[in-house]
Amino acid sequence: MTQLLQLRGVVEAAPDTVADILLDVRPGGRSPLVTDGTVDSTDGDEFVVTRNGSRLTVAVDRDARSVTLQGEWWYRSVTTVESDPRGAQVVQQIFNVAQGNRWAIRFVSRGPVNAAPAGFLALLDHLGRALHCPAWLIEH
Repeated sequence: MTQLLQLRGVVEAAPDTVADILLDVRPGGRSPLVTDGTVDSTDGDEFVVTRNGSRLTVAVDRDARSVTLQGEWWYRSVTTVESDPRGAQVVQQIFNVAQGNRWAIRFVSRGPVNAAPAGFLALLDHLGRALHCPAWLIEH
């Protein structure tokens, strides 16, 4: 597994309060990480969503205040809420989890990795609006 990108932001609210929204990831939930689609299988806080023929495995770790989204081939995103003196720090990491085909991953991952900062800013904005507090990017 190779880390391709890490993003960090601050939300001026208690970490558990931020996590309450961020971890509500089932379709129809409050999290900005929610994906549309059909829940195919579920095992507590782990489930599979199918959207446009693609499967996305979603795992929630409430103790670690994190959500992992993993695609079928190369993509894994882990978003975590940590304590910060200003409130909560939200960290998103994108990984390549594919075995082999490195040349193909470099090509295929460009779009999602290049789009990630704008998506992360939207995530922070969503959390800030939902919690009525400032939120901003601190690392890109």
